[in-house]
Amino acid sequence: MTNALDTARLRERLIALTRDLVLIPGSEERPEELRRAIEWVGNHLESLEGVQVRHYESNGVLSLVAAPEGCLEPEVMMFGHVDVVHHADRECYRSELADGRICGPGTGDMKGIVAILLELFRRFHLQSPGISLGLAITTDEEIGGENGTHALVDLHGVRCKTAMVPDGGSLDEVVIEEKGILHLHLESSGVACHSARPWLGHNALTALLGALERIQDLFPDPQTPEHWHPTCSISRVSTPNLSINRVPANASATLDIRYPHPLKAADLVDKIKGVLGEGITASTAITAEPSRLSPDPIFMETCGEVLGRPARELREHGGSDARFLARHDIPVIMSRPLCGNLHSRQEWIDIESMVQFYEIYRSYL
Repeated sequence: MTNALDTARLRERLIALTRDLVLIPGSEERPEELRRAIEWVGNHLESLEGVQVRHYESNGVLSLVAAPEGCLEPEVMMFGHVDVVHHADRECYRSELADGRICGPGTGDMKGIVAILLELFRRFHLQSPGISLGLAITTDEEIGGENGTHALVDLHGVRCKTAMVPDGGSLDEVVIEEKGILHLHLESSGVACHSARPWLGHNALTALLGALERIQDLFPDPQTPEHWHPTCSISRVSTPNLSINRVPANASATLDIRYPHPLKAADLVDKIKGVLGEGITASTAITAEPSRLSPDPIFMETCGEVLGRPARELREHGGSDARFLARHDIPVIMSRPLCGNLHSRQEWIDIESMVQFYEIYRSYL
């Protein structure tokens, strides 16, 4: 930054933009609010001379891409999302300033970051009209990104030379690899009967629980310290049974599996199907293979120059929209400001780190 006054103005601007965006409770359950969030972003871009804002819709999911007029493949494209994890109480979508942080749902993932991207995009296009810098904003990252970034890249042909996806890592941690994601849905079929005479039926839930135990045995102990291995979390087990004294004829479960390169989803599915047992089926809900992101070494150097300490490489256990870009061999840069309690009502983003992150991006660009 050029001086303390400019830094102070930037800080106040980022705080104001973030808090305004937090007030919009956009989630899959509130599509009208997602539309309002996209319109809010568009309103901050429409006055930029020489910038074209294109709106997209895929299966009801809205996205926008801003880039110089006539530019089909910017040198750099910044990616963000304005959807958040759903909270039933709309009144919780508020924010407060405390201990140098903006606290509230969605502040860290990733409305505070979207505020930074907006300010950077506006700054560069106001100072250098026509500069080869793009901005993409989507509304479905929290539910997989299939109709957002995936559709932009694979359906609408959006491309760039380098992608910046600030949805993982930390201020001095740059993601170089992400685990793959496999969501499986299991269905168990049996024969219902009175629970006083269980020999007359076949308990679908008991069979399912046995299969889940065998599946867990396929994976390393999740408490293994290094953690860079496949994990399998049972996220839901249910049955339509409404009576205590009835053996259920049907039961279901969902699995959230994360796995590193070079494992493949198809191989994991085959192994799981091999231990299910009779009357149990598995179907895939989401598949995303592991990603290697290849961040620019110059970005790593820039982090060190701005922060006064070297940035380090990080392998991320979660997934992000970066996978849709990496599969097209687009180099992806992924880090973000300091934030915490993600997906909770107590979510937060550190204000000073927002200013530092802005300066890292500005200096790199």
